[in-house]
Amino acid sequence: MLVTAQTAKEMLNILRQTVAVPSLVKAKSDPFETLVVTIISQNTADKNTDTAFTRLKHCFQITPKVLAEANPAQIEECIKPAGLYKNKTCTIQTASKIIHEKYNDSLQIVLALPFEEARKILIEMPGVGPKTADVVLLFSAQKPTIPVDTHVKRVSKRLGIAPKTSNYETIRLNLQNLFNETDYLTAHQLLIGHGRKFCKAQKPLCNICPINSYCKTKAEVI
Repeated sequence: MLVTAQTAKEMLNILRQTVAVPSLVKAKSDPFETLVVTIISQNTADKNTDTAFTRLKHCFQITPKVLAEANPAQIEECIKPAGLYKNKTCTIQTASKIIHEKYNDSLQIVLALPFEEARKILIEMPGVGPKTADVVLLFSAQKPTIPVDTHVKRVSKRLGIAPKTSNYETIRLNLQNLFNETDYLTAHQLLIGHGRKFCKAQKPLCNICPINSYCKTKAEVI
């Protein structure tokens, strides 16, 4: 049996008091910068992402036109600390070219569209998956969505927010059904923080977990 909305609210209130909020992406940040940061952040730690993005900003103005026309080797060198730099450079430049050529250098044109339409356009950009799209939509446009990264996925399944066999969309929709729309950003951030601090992938700290009384799996590794 999955958790109820009341249980989810109780867990969120506890996490507000016990977990730090990740600060890599800021609320109401520039949507194109959010897109670039999120692409860089794939499969790497926040520290590496921050280093890579800082280096990129030192070399280039972070606009679609500038990055679309940049020498790929220079971008690769800047974001190398984040790993997978060739693939990430390709994704950044492809998205930059699309935004530059089709949307007059502004993601605001896309984000002004209805949620599902804007999300579809972002996801159709090569290399930009649902999580990256949802991060941009939530953080930069305050759209009603909850991005599901590896931490959110793991914690959601362990807590019984979503079935163990759930895919990205099932988890996202389950989360959105449980939490108030005004708490989507907070829920996303605190579930990540909880996954990093307590509900770790290999060795979850169940004995000191502040919400272990709600947990459906009790240290079962998913």
